[in-house]
Amino acid sequence: MNNWTIQSNPVKQAVLTIIIIILGLLLMYGFRNFDSSSFSNSLAGFLLGVLLLVIGIPGLVTIGKETITVLPKERKILIVNKNLFRKKNHVLSFNEITTVQIGSLGTRSNGSKNYYLTLQLKSGKSFPLFFPAYYSGRFDRAIAEERRWKLESYLKQ
Repeated sequence: MNNWTIQSNPVKQAVLTIIIIILGLLLMYGFRNFDSSSFSNSLAGFLLGVLLLVIGIPGLVTIGKETITVLPKERKILIVNKNLFRKKNHVLSFNEITTVQIGSLGTRSNGSKNYYLTLQLKSGKSFPLFFPAYYSGRFDRAIAEERRWKLESYLKQ
């Protein structure tokens, strides 16, 4: 079998982060004349804008790309996280993995259910793959099932 590589999409992460920052700035600007003598709706709007800005700026700085490569000949999975400040490598041996499961985050009712793979390790720990980075197909359970099936076929060799 050939090597299997999947990369996250840092452009989607950047767009979402910029939207959060712009929304925060708009709320701060729109509610800049809040009534500071009491807890008012305008104060809540201004503070929500501050919160979004505080969340968005570090998110903008830490935008990165995650690359997962399954190396069947070496019987390992290489996970590389690169951002502006660091490059972190993590290697998982096929021998460490006991099962591959599908995990999810979010709820269907709010329309943001994300699917990813969870590797159960012999140590008792679990290791998430394709999470929380921006991978194509993260909202589709069928794609997660396909990835699980493909990874399990690599592990069985």
